[in-house]
Amino acid sequence: MKRKKVVILINAISETPTADELDVLIQAVAIETELKALGYVTERLFMGLNMQQVTGQLKKTDPVFVFNLVESLDGSGKLIYFAPALLEHLHIPFTGSSSEAFFVTSNKMLAKSLMLNKNLPTPEWIESDFTDHLKPSALYIAKPVWEDASVGITDASVLRGDKNSVKEFLEKHNDMPYFFEEFIEGREFNISVLGGKRGPEVLPMAEIVFEQYPAGKPKIVGYEAKWDENSFAYQHTVRSFGVEKTDPVLAEKMRQICIDSWKLFGLKGYTRVDFRVDGEGNPWILEINANPCLSPDAGFYAASMQAGYSFKHVVERICEDVWK
Repeated sequence: MKRKKVVILINAISETPTADELDVLIQAVAIETELKALGYVTERLFMGLNMQQVTGQLKKTDPVFVFNLVESLDGSGKLIYFAPALLEHLHIPFTGSSSEAFFVTSNKMLAKSLMLNKNLPTPEWIESDFTDHLKPSALYIAKPVWEDASVGITDASVLRGDKNSVKEFLEKHNDMPYFFEEFIEGREFNISVLGGKRGPEVLPMAEIVFEQYPAGKPKIVGYEAKWDENSFAYQHTVRSFGVEKTDPVLAEKMRQICIDSWKLFGLKGYTRVDFRVDGEGNPWILEINANPCLSPDAGFYAASMQAGYSFKHVVERICEDVWK
């Protein structure tokens, strides 16, 4: 009997890849192992900007479905929705969210606008005419419009809203478009949501704890904290579970917001919602991450293990959502 084939679709790796870029290969290995345990034959396919080439290879392979791990194209997160869009065009089933969900959630300002329209809490932001709308006394965090995985975010990204500081930041960081979001000082949570036959399930909630941070150092999960293993930020930014017991009211607020976000953006398979919680216990959505990282050292994997799920179970649940 012919075994079912699954294509693992990965963004083409550059000649000088960064740590965040190479991480997709770690994800691929972990997922291939579980797919094989589930009875599938797997084949990797790297996707660049040559859509005809990718189309030809997909048609030749004729997979039962595609496990979509594409995180960017040509080094740009702005093109992340190209992969699901192509698969939709070819009528090939695939894991994770649709092209529309990716386009909306990866454009952070568009996503925030939709959140506000549905009364989902997200910090105020400024996307243009920065110097005319900034509050000089307020603290902001400068974020790339399209990138994820904390690309483009450093300690220098947190700054006061005075014109000179913002102008200086933009002059030094002119390699990508930024917007300015009001910085919520407080606790940070990364909450994973897993799909499947029974609908979305909010997994145990991870709080990001900033241990022994010196005065004046911004408590943020910047690029160093995520990817530079030798940095202070990486070594002193730890994941902690248990808010459901220590603060059930806050946990329920965030759980409901996660479910509402899943429905609003039409998410599938798996996602992660990042929060900051202010001093009064109010949660604020920072980002919606469709198809977050599935590496064994990533937050989604950790939350799954905390829930008592094997990674095989997680992959199986993600695959269940392919045909929903």
